[in-house]
Amino acid sequence: MDSSTIDPSPIERFVADKWDEEIVPRLVEYIRIPNKSPMFDPDWVANGYMEEAVKLMEDWARAQDIPGMQLEVVRLEGRTPLIFIEIPAANGGSDEDAVLLYGHLDKQPEMTGWDDDLGPWKPVLRDDKLYGRGGADDGYAIFGSLTSIMALQREGLPHSRCVILIEACEESGSYDLPAYVDHLSDRIGKPSLVVCLDSGCGNYEQLWCTTSLRGLAGGNFVVKVLDEGVHSGDASGVVPSSFRLLRQLLSRLEDEKTGRIVVEDLHVEVPAERLEQAQQAAKVLGNEIFDKFPLLDGMTPMADDLSELVLNRTWRPALSVTGIDGMPSLDSAGNVLRPHTAVKLSLRLPPTLDGKRAGEVLKRTLLDNPPNGAHVSLELEKSSTGWNAPAQSPWLTRAIDEASQAFFDKPAMYMGEGGSIPFMGMLGEKFPGAQFMITGVLGPHSNAHGPNEFLHIPMGKRVTACVAHVLHAHHRASAAGETTGVGAAASTQERGEHGCC
Repeated sequence: MDSSTIDPSPIERFVADKWDEEIVPRLVEYIRIPNKSPMFDPDWVANGYMEEAVKLMEDWARAQDIPGMQLEVVRLEGRTPLIFIEIPAANGGSDEDAVLLYGHLDKQPEMTGWDDDLGPWKPVLRDDKLYGRGGADDGYAIFGSLTSIMALQREGLPHSRCVILIEACEESGSYDLPAYVDHLSDRIGKPSLVVCLDSGCGNYEQLWCTTSLRGLAGGNFVVKVLDEGVHSGDASGVVPSSFRLLRQLLSRLEDEKTGRIVVEDLHVEVPAERLEQAQQAAKVLGNEIFDKFPLLDGMTPMADDLSELVLNRTWRPALSVTGIDGMPSLDSAGNVLRPHTAVKLSLRLPPTLDGKRAGEVLKRTLLDNPPNGAHVSLELEKSSTGWNAPAQSPWLTRAIDEASQAFFDKPAMYMGEGGSIPFMGMLGEKFPGAQFMITGVLGPHSNAHGPNEFLHIPMGKRVTACVAHVLHAHHRASAAGETTGVGAAASTQERGEHGCC
């Protein structure tokens, strides 16, 4: 076959067979392992589930027929393990250029609300979907990455040197990853393309690439008014309710009627290109923007304008209260004015807002001059900056659209994501010349982090095939000198125009 072209049919067949015969059965085993991220399992070392997940992936990867592949489970003292794989260029590709492919193997906790016949550690195959925690977020990444490379090699198609990183604390903020990237810097080199398979998709009908990710600031916010609980009949009207004061303080941050964050220092100007992409995504997705969520009958979204909804979840700050303490359950709640109320706050930040500065603004907003002299505290657990992709090089734009047309028969789409992938911001700083392909399988109703999470298997197959196409296109661009320097210039421009940190 001419190395400048790629026939999608054999790639598609190879990928489909690999998924059906090997990947899905391994993901079934993986879902059974409760390898929660360290934030949710402080005893993860003693429990051994993380090691079990690492071994499952390591054993499968070592069994693959990939000439020259080097695999190591790297273990820095006191840190979660990391799977490091290096694959030399093949079929005339370049070892001087490189592609970095990324995923993670740790999981979110169980969460309540699973259907009776489903569960976080109970894999269930139904209607092309594999239910259970972690299959889509992000257990499939190592399997998809290696299969993409093998698909090219099977057809004799060239690709550049590839490095695969699979970390084990992404759901805890990737706090171990910088140490590993520094430790492995000589072996990683300077990739000109980063492929991340840990993102979302607007539908399952075309390839979606992520253009931005929000940052995150949050932690435990506590409002105390008493040393101990007292009779509510005796104290109400005299002692301020900690819950009311907490509501009052949160109103400094959020308009309770609209949900808008009222602190202007937590907003940024949305770049014109991202505004245009949001409008295009809204046209393609329509009501699916909100229909994908299990809204109750009669519930309406937070805006009528669909493009505004896209921007709300990608470029605007938003507050969620994800946990509460200091309150007894309903069946044991007596007539007591409680001594304190505590909540866990999760404040999503615009992609280009500095996370550290946002954390300082959050603390100042909530802690300064508390009403009635209440004792308030905010323990920040996270304060991370988001990510805004550098301007895309023409070769990558072509490759992504060609891949979507080849394997979906529809054009590729671009949209920001509301979640965070801490790895992306770090990689953007360490490799300013790199281009990024951030994609994934987390589409409508897949419900990552929540109950009834599933992996859409046909989407997984097509994304895998698309990555193979882009890896081959990267080789062609590298050979033509198109991968050198473009990302660096674009990244500098992006920072200058949009205040990217």
